[in-house]
Amino acid sequence: MDLKFIRLVVVFLFYIFGTIPAIAQDESAASARQVVDKFQTELISVMKNGKQLGFAGRYNKLYDSVSNSHDLTKIARIVVGKEWEKLSEAQQQNLVDVFSKLSVASYAHNFKDYSGESFTIDSEEETKLGGVVVHARLSVPDDKDVKFDYMLKEKGPSWRIINIIANGVSDLALKRSEYTTILQRDGFDALIAKINEKIDNYSKL
Repeated sequence: MDLKFIRLVVVFLFYIFGTIPAIAQDESAASARQVVDKFQTELISVMKNGKQLGFAGRYNKLYDSVSNSHDLTKIARIVVGKEWEKLSEAQQQNLVDVFSKLSVASYAHNFKDYSGESFTIDSEEETKLGGVVVHARLSVPDDKDVKFDYMLKEKGPSWRIINIIANGVSDLALKRSEYTTILQRDGFDALIAKINEKIDNYSKL
């Protein structure tokens, strides 16, 4: 993966979502913070029972957690960029459905066991375009902390996560780089097949 390209995409995403610090409004930040805190608490709970649950159990436990904390439709749309408008409504819905399954499967795979980890929220800030960034870290025993920057935007009466930057690497930028390339080069069906392949691999690892 071209790290220079990823950095450029991250800068682009920060520009789009206005992630330049502005004066924080406590009410907005608190609401976004609650979404992140609840999601992190549910992740830890699943991790603590990860081995007993197995992949399918973790997936089922996390499905509502991810759906209720992430704006999966917006994320899917951002991931394919301008190609979104070229898709039919049926294709757009198919992409959202498959991408949602991928997101849950990714969490079920990556947060599968527990050895004393804990999340801490350090701060939050409002952005110039009305979003909120929640800065958090995952403390891992006998290892370095993992820094998470959660980017959230309002959706209806609540806040939803639209991107997560872990140790400076944007999950959205990585997916955008890979998936737009597949969509432009190989077409929609190839992209869906690739995503389904990843879901299948997560379930086996």
